[in-house]
Amino acid sequence: MRKIFGFLILFLLIGFGLAAVGCDLNDPDRDILRIGTYYTSLSPRITYKTEYLSLTKLGGEKTLRAVEERLGDKFSGLYETIDVPYTLYTLYQGEKIIGYVHGINQKGKYGGLQVFLAYDTRGVIKHFYYQKLTSRKAAELRSAEFAGQFAGLSLQDFLSYAVQTGSGGSAGVQAIQNPSPEDAADFLATLRAVKKNLILMDIFVFNKEGKELP
Repeated sequence: MRKIFGFLILFLLIGFGLAAVGCDLNDPDRDILRIGTYYTSLSPRITYKTEYLSLTKLGGEKTLRAVEERLGDKFSGLYETIDVPYTLYTLYQGEKIIGYVHGINQKGKYGGLQVFLAYDTRGVIKHFYYQKLTSRKAAELRSAEFAGQFAGLSLQDFLSYAVQTGSGGSAGVQAIQNPSPEDAADFLATLRAVKKNLILMDIFVFNKEGKELP
């Protein structure tokens, strides 16, 4: 009986361990207010709506393949299963939508990264934010100088960026400086995460007008 019970516990633990891994803000009320300062003054106060999306709900395998094609890389691991839940925060000032916040998990060299982007209503990046970063160069990557390099970029800038080689992209993408050139792994993982975030947001929000997915 004990062996059977132990097997069931192990089975459940493995099942939970293999579950899809989502990415939520740790404290949305605090974080949205802080991120909102990159948009405008806080009067009236910024509010938000939370929505949960997945590739399974938005076309399944067809949508996954479209994302992979645009990314230029295959999805793999717990962070990139087809049923991963993605949390979208829509920001309001009064009744007006002023932007969006969306984060994803990305495998890094030393552990997982959680990369959040704040967007305006056109899909342009307003703010870049690591919620989680396990790296020997975490201090440099978390600097305001590094984050500021992403402001003003959009999916158009990353379309020709090759995530497998770390080359290409617009002049704005190519100008992004790795604060620790001697250790490029987490820098390249971050750029992959940004491109993936931009592609998913194009599907979740900015491509919602009934257009066929590329």
